[in-house]
Amino acid sequence: MAPSLKDIESISTILGNETVFKGTMKFTKPLKIDGKYEGRIESEGFLYIEEGAEVRADIQVGSIVIGGVVYGDIEASEKLEMLSTGQVIGNIRTAKLKIADGVRFEGKCDMISDPESIDVFSAPVTQLKQDHNEL
Repeated sequence: MAPSLKDIESISTILGNETVFKGTMKFTKPLKIDGKYEGRIESEGFLYIEEGAEVRADIQVGSIVIGGVVYGDIEASEKLEMLSTGQVIGNIRTAKLKIADGVRFEGKCDMISDPESIDVFSAPVTQLKQDHNEL
């Protein structure tokens, strides 16, 4: 599934496919990477890694759509989407995850849970029964 039109239309900065960038990048407005990037990426905003892009970085963002290749760990506090052309070699951590058919993913995934949600897999059965009876 493609990224939302709203997210794509809001992109104001693009690292083009001829671009090679190394270092630490911090940004606030939506960013699209078409080229090659190596280092670290930090933002609370939206990052779009286009098909054909290669990113070797640890990434910490609000939300991300991956159509290219990422080598490194990714933390997306809101959502992470991997398009069918996407490849991630590294661990991911996110609140919402969407993976298309054909994605290559090698790593582990940790889901960020809502503090008010109940983790039914680690809660004692007696606690779950009590919570259910209170409803």
